[in-house]
Amino acid sequence: MRVLIIDDDEQMRILLRQIMEWRGYDVSEAENGKVGVRIQRDTPAELIVTDLIMPEQEGLETIRTIKNEFPGVKIVAISGGGRIGPDAYLPAARELGADRVFSKPFDIGELVEAVEELFAVSNKS
Repeated sequence: MRVLIIDDDEQMRILLRQIMEWRGYDVSEAENGKVGVRIQRDTPAELIVTDLIMPEQEGLETIRTIKNEFPGVKIVAISGGGRIGPDAYLPAARELGADRVFSKPFDIGELVEAVEELFAVSNKS
């Protein structure tokens, strides 16, 4: 199972990569939405974890683009919300197709549980 992590924070990408690889997933990563969309087009992931506030192309646009091209992909949106807080962005991410949303800082165990639940759902369909 392939996971794509899109986040401009290198430390967050490293943390998420290590956790996902430890759980047995094949992981790709991107530093912004533009690169993430390109990677998804080249080697599609079944699940994407994306930050929402990033340079180049932010997460909401990334979710919209990916859901249009890959309607079956599962998406987990994460956000610290920048200056105005995550509450402004996470509901919009859900409306655009994110399957789960998490405010930073989040409980890593809850994120892993969400990823595993989403993979279980996609394997049944």
